[in-house]
Amino acid sequence: MAICPQGHESSDEEYCDTCGARMTGPGAGGAPQATPAPAAGDPGDACPDCGAPRGGRFCENCGYDFVLGGSGGGPSSAVRPAAPPAGPPPAGATGSWQPAQPVGGGAPPWQPAQPSRPWQPPTPSYATAPPPQGGWVAVITADRAHYDAMIAQGGPDAARVAFPPYCPERRVPLRGPETRIGRRRHSRPMIPEIDLSEPPEDPGVSHLHAVLLAQPDGGWHVVDPGSANGTLVNGKLIEVNVPVPLEDGDRVHVGAWTLITVRKA
Repeated sequence: MAICPQGHESSDEEYCDTCGARMTGPGAGGAPQATPAPAAGDPGDACPDCGAPRGGRFCENCGYDFVLGGSGGGPSSAVRPAAPPAGPPPAGATGSWQPAQPVGGGAPPWQPAQPSRPWQPPTPSYATAPPPQGGWVAVITADRAHYDAMIAQGGPDAARVAFPPYCPERRVPLRGPETRIGRRRHSRPMIPEIDLSEPPEDPGVSHLHAVLLAQPDGGWHVVDPGSANGTLVNGKLIEVNVPVPLEDGDRVHVGAWTLITVRKA
């Protein structure tokens, strides 16, 4: 089994099938380039849902939360959505962006976590019920300034990713103990509550990129469990596995162009 520069095991010896990073060569191994801060508990535990080795608080295979004991995101963690039927991979570009060395304290050079699908018109699945009064909502838009900054950091294939010509605003009510941000993957059962594989798909978003955590006082924190391209809160890159409190109107950037603004309803 190959090991990517981020420390993930991968059956694909060219690109990591967990975070999409370029492998250093067939059967690549050795020490990873960076080691995320460990979550509480024994990192050697296996996930009770899928059996994958534990690498942090959240299982990278199915999204299981080792702290709360469930996949989170809904009223009951015992009820999880069924995995979509397997099928041929979507048509689109292949390859991954090789991350450059970070400069200063900003976000790491952008790379797509997995090959993206061609842009399609938005579907009615974007429609969501209005959030409950007094709750929170995530407002999802495309940010051209963030896209320009990510592309300017370079990478051998960065110029091949275009800003979406049409990206309607989406609103996702924040419910339950957790709201996961990422992209669904046909080979894995996890479907994030904020699914950025919906068209236009953001190829810079990892399959489990970040998680919004509900707090006892009614507020929310955001944590990055170890995404390929990092998570920014109000323009500042946050540390891996360190929850950051959010205020009304805070801006969370992920991927190549995605801006998630959290607001009190």
